[in-house]
Amino acid sequence: MGLEGTVSAGTLYDKVWDRHRVAELPGGSTQLFIGLHLIHEVTSPQAFAALKELGLGVRHPERTVATVDHIVPTTSQARPFADSLAEEMLSTLERNCAQHGITLHGLGSGRQGIVHVIAPELGLSQPGMTVACGDSHTSTHGAFGAIAFGIGTSQVRDVLASQSLAMNKLKVRRILVEGSLQPGVFAKDLILHVIRSLGVKGGVGYAYEFAGSCIEALSMEERMTLCNMAIEGGARCGYVNPDATTFAYIKGRPFAPEGAAWERAVTWWSTLASGPDAVFDDEVRFDAATIAPTVTWGITPGQGIGVDETVPTPEQMPAEERPIAEEAYRYMDLAPGAAIRGLPVDVCFIGSCTNGRLSDLRSAAAVARGRQVAPGIKAFVVPGSEQVAALARAEGLDRLFQEAGFEWREPGCSMCLAMNPDRLEGRQISASSSNRNFKGRQGSASGRTLLMSPAMVAAAAVTGQVSDVRELLQSPSALASAPADPRPVAVSPAVLS
Repeated sequence: MGLEGTVSAGTLYDKVWDRHRVAELPGGSTQLFIGLHLIHEVTSPQAFAALKELGLGVRHPERTVATVDHIVPTTSQARPFADSLAEEMLSTLERNCAQHGITLHGLGSGRQGIVHVIAPELGLSQPGMTVACGDSHTSTHGAFGAIAFGIGTSQVRDVLASQSLAMNKLKVRRILVEGSLQPGVFAKDLILHVIRSLGVKGGVGYAYEFAGSCIEALSMEERMTLCNMAIEGGARCGYVNPDATTFAYIKGRPFAPEGAAWERAVTWWSTLASGPDAVFDDEVRFDAATIAPTVTWGITPGQGIGVDETVPTPEQMPAEERPIAEEAYRYMDLAPGAAIRGLPVDVCFIGSCTNGRLSDLRSAAAVARGRQVAPGIKAFVVPGSEQVAALARAEGLDRLFQEAGFEWREPGCSMCLAMNPDRLEGRQISASSSNRNFKGRQGSASGRTLLMSPAMVAAAAVTGQVSDVRELLQSPSALASAPADPRPVAVSPAVLS
């Protein structure tokens, strides 16, 4: 689905932008061709309805791929759903895809899951692409050296109708991370640290290029976590230059090129990385070795601290950040100077498009192995896709979690945004591997969310409080006991039932 050919000099962002530019529009924006359009049941119904009103069809159904994720229950996925609205949303997606010839990876297909999990694992996400989806965390696909961004419902309509969008070109900030992460520190901690440092509005108007020796050493699934949350730092997209790690991940997946086409693709993909002549609008440097397991204490992803730090006081922050901090103190019921470590939790959620992949489950399992969920804690694991669930079961991870007292669920977005039955109740505190800790995000208007890595969530589950996962990992090497990027397997619907 990529566009092969010669590429210009400069940053990867410049190269991909130039390859997909259709025309310069009168208002100063650019008409940009979209190589891959991902859709789901929440933001597509109104777009399809608008097409019908306008008498338009889908311009390139072969470049459009659908799945269902946001509204699906994770306990029982038997149809019809108990929630009539959820059932109607899925039925509408099924009808629209059938009418327009769009591939839908539905429940029980072996390929259903969170849209930003299934596209990479199927080999749909590839270097040099432009990717759009009616979901904020579309930046995930930038891990492959693509330019990927979330769009609104009216833009979903535009892409369906024309396979293009009117876009304004972004500035590019290079985020250079050198060195190695400590054992027990993950890509989730890294991106929370970046957002904490640059702010939730620091990336407005920018694309983030993640580079440096630390980034190059990350697995593809870790790179996806990193790019997934670029949007939480205000950036419209985030990406990593494609390399041998990228190519090895894609090779052999269902929609990857094969034979001579594969060789041509790799040759082209190898030209995309930002070159030595690339000019960046800004550059920020981080030392990976200084980053600790990170936990959010407030109501934005930028309000994060190392697990051994205390909640910052107003005097420790810029004046413009103090009003939201005061709001966070009240909402979270945390005092300035309070320790985050030792804070009791009620619910522990492992999953989401940020951290619902197999390597995420493995890292949490390394903590849960041989331990039990603390009394009174509700802990559950939601694989990001049917493929992830099947691979995890093949490794016995489902049994490991269940024996430790975790609930094992079916794939879906789950408690990340609570557009389904998985919700907080009242003032419960959630230790969550998701991406947003806004007020009410997880289903209760007064519920409280602490963002952290899956391993940190598992540590909270077995201790009943925010804990330093490094102390629970008897053997840090256990975290790397299996390959981080699993290969696809053929899975029949029967196996997934």
